[in-house]
Amino acid sequence: MSESHPAGDADLGTVFRALADEHRRTVIAELAADEGDSERTCNSFDLPVSKQTQTHHFRVLREAGLIHEINYGNRKGIRLRRAEIDRRLPGLLDLLTAERRAAKLT
Repeated sequence: MSESHPAGDADLGTVFRALADEHRRTVIAELAADEGDSERTCNSFDLPVSKQTQTHHFRVLREAGLIHEINYGNRKGIRLRRAEIDRRLPGLLDLLTAERRAAKLT
């Protein structure tokens, strides 16, 4: 098992570009809603895009420093980098989960 993520913090512009996409915001909001910070598989997210596009989205999130991606060989696990995000961007995860809740109501 190997874990891959950027060694340092990505800059603010990179984080905001990663979150500009609604599918990537959905992934982060779903992870943020799980306060237990459970690891999830890439396939557990209901993204209406191809596998290749999903792979791209997870790479962008990883490179922005928003997720840990754990490679198990035949599958990958995803975990939110909650502590790092809360330290660098306090309140961001609350905003994303609120946006997700509001979208579900409409």
